Amino acid sequence: MTRSLNYNRGKLFIHLLCLAIGVASLYPIIWLVASSFKETSQVFVSAQSLVPTVWDFSNYAKGWKGFAGITFGTFFTNTIIIVSLTVLGTLISCAMVAYGFARIKFRWKGFWFGTVMLTLLLPGQIVQIPQYIIFHEIGWVNTFLPLIVPAFFGSAFFIFLIMQFIRTIPYELDEAAKIDGCSRPGIFLRVILPLIVPALVTTAIFEFYWSWDNFFGALIYLGQPKLYTLGVALRLFADPSSGTDWSAMFAMATLSLLPPIAVFFIFQRYIVEGISTTGLKG
Repeated sequence: MTRSLNYNRGKLFIHLLCLAIGVASLYPIIWLVASSFKETSQVFVSAQSLVPTVWDFSNYAKGWKGFAGITFGTFFTNTIIIVSLTVLGTLISCAMVAYGFARIKFRWKGFWFGTVMLTLLLPGQIVQIPQYIIFHEIGWVNTFLPLIVPAFFGSAFFIFLIMQFIRTIPYELDEAAKIDGCSRPGIFLRVILPLIVPALVTTAIFEFYWSWDNFFGALIYLGQPKLYTLGVALRLFADPSSGTDWSAMFAMATLSLLPPIAVFFIFQRYIVEGISTTGLKG
């Protein structure tokens, strides 16, 4: 009886600790949402109070108007276009490359795989200037292409993740498909691709988050307001030379959080499944 009581107390303590950590982690987001309904003059005056004294819903209307006649609908559209094509390019390129490394024997396979993995050790800042020079020379600056096209050439992290997932699939399925007259592309499309859906969804979710939060790339390559993404557009609210409309900024920041949150709750089971079944077989 005493042992059971101590076990229940320990379990209760763990749950309370997890709840406290969760509340502490979510507090900045809760504060952000609450501040989006406050008047600008009251955002930092009543910063410790989450509940606004006066609920100002006009902040969302003011924020949605955007800048220079360009509404936040344009910024949302730009972001969705870039993110969607980037995710598509990452899925296509990484799945094909991962299948090649996992199933196809070719000369210098180990060398090329090691080269791909070595790119994980290369900081992105090192290649930023050479990439900008190249994209500027071919006329891609002030277009979405520098943010989209590189995704169609694969990512080492996702190639490794999908490759490890493919290795958990019995090779006998490939042999059976060959006996039935299936070609190499047919095996990939009809046998492998349907079985690696969890890994592909995991790749899509992570790439979605990284592309959605890609502020630095959009800031460098997109110089025209009509091309701005959400991150760059939110930055324009901050004006050191005059008053910053913090309430409108927080309102648009709150709206920008809705798609990532929705994606997480809809596909969270695929994240767990894709990661837990990756790397089980060498």
